[in-house]
Amino acid sequence: MAHGSRDPRALRRVGALLDRVRQQRPGLPVHLGHIELNEPLLPDTLASLGTADAVLVPLLLSRGYHIKRDIPETAAKSAVRARVAGALGPHPLLVDALCARLAEAGWRTPADDPTNDPAEAPADEETRRSSAVVLAAAGSRDPESRVDTGRTARLLAERLGVPVVPAYASTAAPTVPDAVRALAASGRHRVAVASYFTAPGRFATECAEAAPWIASAPLGTHPAMARLVLHRYDQALATRATTSGPALASA
Repeated sequence: MAHGSRDPRALRRVGALLDRVRQQRPGLPVHLGHIELNEPLLPDTLASLGTADAVLVPLLLSRGYHIKRDIPETAAKSAVRARVAGALGPHPLLVDALCARLAEAGWRTPADDPTNDPAEAPADEETRRSSAVVLAAAGSRDPESRVDTGRTARLLAERLGVPVVPAYASTAAPTVPDAVRALAASGRHRVAVASYFTAPGRFATECAEAAPWIASAPLGTHPAMARLVLHRYDQALATRATTSGPALASA
């Protein structure tokens, strides 16, 4: 289940991600439904399945209204016997994808240097002290969404060895420009924006435009994303069946 976007690239990117899921799990029927803006919409996808058993895997990176209420309520109105998987994040596989996208955009710190040349140590340490990442997410009024994004930021910081500040395109604070300014005020002028979005769209574009240095691409079709979708599917499938409505798997 994708959110949907007016950006035509989003539908193409989500379709390519689902093709990767099919390649990793041959024989598993994989269908697409959107919460809004794009067809097929989720109610139509569920109607096409009749009374089948299904696992609904949101292509959403944190908890929030859609996962807690919107998707389960939509599933409950259908004839499908549904289980709703948890949000994709936080999870180490997302950190794998974030690091790969940052590397594609030009990110490098001493932690990425396998040679570890002592002659370069002073310059490397100076680079580290001036570097940071802003993890740019969509934003939500749900406090658990901010908790999830914060956990991903901490996992990414541990991996990169530099501060990672979560920031948001809408609703929550700080904004990406505010986070960039705060880091600059603390001496961090080599700041990358890590796109914490599944697919391109208005929010992802606006966040990337606020980057003072480099901005990574949305996570999209990175192989770790397909593995994570299937991991959430397997988790939900393993939950105890319910007869009173859709089951919600733990994130």
